[in-house]
Amino acid sequence: MKKAVVLGAYGFIGAACVRALQANGYAVCGVGRSMDAARQAFPDLVWVLKDISRTSAEEWAEVFQDADVVVNAAGALQDGARDNLEAIHVTAVERMLQALEGRTVRFIQISAAGVSEDAPTDFFRTKARGDALVTGSDTDWIVLRPSLVLGPHAYGGTALLRAAAATPLVGGRIFSDARVQTVHVDDVAAAVAEAAAGKLGSRFAADLSEGESRSFPELVGKVRTWLGFPRWAATLAVPESLVELLGKGADALGWLGWRSPLRTNALAALRNGIVANPSEWRERGGVPMRALDETLAAMPATAQERVFARLYLLLPFAIACLSLFWVLSGVFGVISLGAARSVLTEVGVSPFLAGVAVLGGSVVDIALGLGVLVRRWSRLACLGMVAVSLVYLLMGSLLTPALWLDPLGPFVKILPSAMLAVLVALVLEKR
Repeated sequence: MKKAVVLGAYGFIGAACVRALQANGYAVCGVGRSMDAARQAFPDLVWVLKDISRTSAEEWAEVFQDADVVVNAAGALQDGARDNLEAIHVTAVERMLQALEGRTVRFIQISAAGVSEDAPTDFFRTKARGDALVTGSDTDWIVLRPSLVLGPHAYGGTALLRAAAATPLVGGRIFSDARVQTVHVDDVAAAVAEAAAGKLGSRFAADLSEGESRSFPELVGKVRTWLGFPRWAATLAVPESLVELLGKGADALGWLGWRSPLRTNALAALRNGIVANPSEWRERGGVPMRALDETLAAMPATAQERVFARLYLLLPFAIACLSLFWVLSGVFGVISLGAARSVLTEVGVSPFLAGVAVLGGSVVDIALGLGVLVRRWSRLACLGMVAVSLVYLLMGSLLTPALWLDPLGPFVKILPSAMLAVLVALVLEKR
């Protein structure tokens, strides 16, 4: 049995490639850096845990030791807390190629339509430099460049499209002049399997895309129809300045670990259009790519798609509300230290212990409010909010039960806050 190694095997495209290669008789080894994400995606797959941006050529040689095909489906949209584009798209590719020197292993590079050295974003520029290393090597290589990839799994651009299509009553219109072509993720995976089998030759680069394009607003409208939502009562043009502000905000959140599809690289790609030329693939007789209507028809939308679209749209606001609530609770506790301490001293708690309790609680509140903003800590912070809320309710009910009847409802308000934290913790998923 032939063996394929897939880098980024639990990612959106990588996971589809794993399934396609397995269906074509390959034994697949997945490479990723998170065992939790790996087990969720393919619990029975053989996994090698590597941070590809730090893996040496010697280490890659061990990973590729008995491989017949290597598929590089790893990538990142923008520099951030966990990602370095130069390291992932260029340095890592260079080391992989070094590991494959003198070996008869087919190397399939998943790139992106529109890459070039003078592209407007560092994503496309670094991808282009990585592609140049591949095409200039002596390896048995193939470079595949898909356009905007759609699929049943909501991640990145597909999640953004769902959220944009789920806005209630009024739709936002951006990048009206930009043209977009799409491709089904399973078609990309089928192309990888076909290329791996050697049916189309080697040492070529090809775009993978449907033939026609449409404007970005038209694409969002089609996704809204696919989701089963009614037509908007109106659509309003979103000011370019607001779009840029959202991008800058998403960039800042990227350094806290959030991989938002609203970051400036993604917005710049949409602004310039995502178009491809699939003629090379067609001329080689490759599997045809489905048109957008066929793609949407192949993945019928159900209640879970509609629920996800709404939740994804609201999730940033929910996290912001939690953060604001807990940070302000802690700040107000410090500002009103005397009043808060007196509530405890009036029921027999010593002034020292009352002060420690108020200050300690304020510090914990602020820490949780800030922690939920950091992606790697967000779920843990939400669970901490629930635990602290239960402690507040229990201790408060024992020491100051009369506060349950307070007109401002300090205890009652804890309940919806705790439930919001539970909801956010359940919704947060890496993939």
